[in-house]
Amino acid sequence: MANLNETIHQPVRLRIMAALVTLETDNEVDFTYLRNLLEVTDGNLGAHLRKLEEAGYITVNKLFVERKPRTFVAATAAGRKVFQEHVAALEAILKKK
Repeated sequence: MANLNETIHQPVRLRIMAALVTLETDNEVDFTYLRNLLEVTDGNLGAHLRKLEEAGYITVNKLFVERKPRTFVAATAAGRKVFQEHVAALEAILKKK
C-alpha cells in the first residue's frame, strides 16, 4: 500500500497544502484569505498551520501592514515535495481498486 503522509493527510491540513502549492514558488497567502477560503475558525487554522510549520512544510511570516499585524503563509520546497508524494500515494491507492 502507498505511504500516506500522516501530517498532511488530516483534511484541513490537506486543503491548506492544496491551496498553497497552487501558488508560484515564494508567493504567500494572507491568513484571513486562507481562513475564509477553507471556512475554518482562526484557532483551528492557527493550530493546523503550527503543525505544518513544525514539520517544515510551510513558512509563516508575521509583519505589520499599515500598523496592523498580518500573517502570511507559504509552502516550502519540502512541503511542495511531500504534498506531491502524498497525492501520488492517493492516486496509487485509487488505481488499485
